[in-house]
Amino acid sequence: MASNAVFCVGYFVLVLLSVSSEGSRHDGELSHGDILHRQEADRVVELPGQPAVDFRQYAGYVTVNESHGRALFYWFFEATSKPEKKPLLLWLNGGPGCSSVGIGEAEEVGPFFPQKDEQTLKLNPHRWNKAANLLFIESPVGVGFSYTNTSSDLYQLGDEITANDSYTFLVNWFKRFPQFKSHDFYIAGESYAGHYVPQLAEVIFDNNKHVPESNYINLQGCMVRI
Repeated sequence: MASNAVFCVGYFVLVLLSVSSEGSRHDGELSHGDILHRQEADRVVELPGQPAVDFRQYAGYVTVNESHGRALFYWFFEATSKPEKKPLLLWLNGGPGCSSVGIGEAEEVGPFFPQKDEQTLKLNPHRWNKAANLLFIESPVGVGFSYTNTSSDLYQLGDEITANDSYTFLVNWFKRFPQFKSHDFYIAGESYAGHYVPQLAEVIFDNNKHVPESNYINLQGCMVRI
């Protein structure tokens, strides 16, 4: 069953149109038709007060632990031109506990910045999706819109769990967006992401040695802003 959802980060409002809750929770092998349906379910058609743009954007949840009901929230912007030829870059804010949507997207490298009137958005002239397909995730669970249905998870958080959940997120996200799987993949972030970025990169590097080709992540490099 599809439903409309509205989420707020401070004065920044994100509207998800017709997000399928079933589509957000199951990330097994999908047919081409199922993949297109899943992507369209996550499609953000337009934000309140948003200027007109030519690139597509998507947002939603990817489950990282079925038994605990643990899911990470993502927001994805295709590159402004030729997204099929551009790399994919994951941005992580640090903290720990800093929202990649509320800070990374809405104040730093994302396409849309809130205006002072709290009603409209402006285009960031230095938006990174001019150069890459840009993916933000709220990590770990408990940050921003990411959640767990198992309260004890929040008392066990640490760098290792964060890295493993982010890795599981990526494996499942690429199943939802397989057209980006072969792209050069980069991880970037700031502050405490100086821990998150290299530890996630290490998990990807180690797993790439033995995972099936379908789960291989084409990691090319990392960048951290202190």
